[in-house]
Amino acid sequence: MNEASRTLKLPPAYRLRAYDALSSTNDEARRLVLEEAAEDGTLVWGLEQTAGRGRRGRSWSSPRGNLYLTAILRPDCAVAEAAQLGFAAALALVDALGHLMPPLTEVRLKWPNDVLVNDRKVAGILLETVIGADGSFQALLLGVGVNVADAPDETAFPATALHWEGSGHGVAVEDLLAPWAKHFLAWVNRWLDDGFAPLRRQWLTYAHQPGQPLRVRLPNREVHGTFQDMDETGALLIDTAGGRERLSVGDVFFAAPEGAQG
Repeated sequence: MNEASRTLKLPPAYRLRAYDALSSTNDEARRLVLEEAAEDGTLVWGLEQTAGRGRRGRSWSSPRGNLYLTAILRPDCAVAEAAQLGFAAALALVDALGHLMPPLTEVRLKWPNDVLVNDRKVAGILLETVIGADGSFQALLLGVGVNVADAPDETAFPATALHWEGSGHGVAVEDLLAPWAKHFLAWVNRWLDDGFAPLRRQWLTYAHQPGQPLRVRLPNREVHGTFQDMDETGALLIDTAGGRERLSVGDVFFAAPEGAQG
């Protein structure tokens, strides 16, 4: 357990596993699920990652001073439905930042998993699944990375760090982790009680405005159009020259004047 974890106060629903350094929090969480049958609510926190990664296996710069966390979740539902918890994690980050850095302006959520401050990426969420030998869904690994003290230079999306954004200069990693955990638990409970609808409504209040030009990079093509909505399952709806498309995966880039493409 790292020293910073000793003063953290988390809701009793969580069990914290804190490390000074590890390859990645998602990798360690996977090991805990497969080898130790880690419980729902286990949080894996590392002060540093030596092999951090983002979506589609991209490397994720992971120096000390930023937040690297994975929550082990065992929801009683299908994988596609469990993925909606990524939106709960993003909303919890907005709530936590709002309390730590008032007044926080120009905070946006970019589908499916990015938190933006002043149109630059400050946080990302990575969802991975653990599938058992029998093919059954065992756990959802929800990785959260927040640029607190530093951000990488060469990224597909322009990035920033909380310490670079005005009132965020005094925020510490542990100051963010505990509030995020509290707000995430509240959003998960809302999801369990009321379904995805309230999460969708709140997420859309932080989304780009309908009609905003964008392009979506898919594994085998790129789609150009305008942002319209997020549907009741969490899929992106965009209007293109050929009609409306519904996308469940992809990297979104917004065009000028909204500007900085995330």
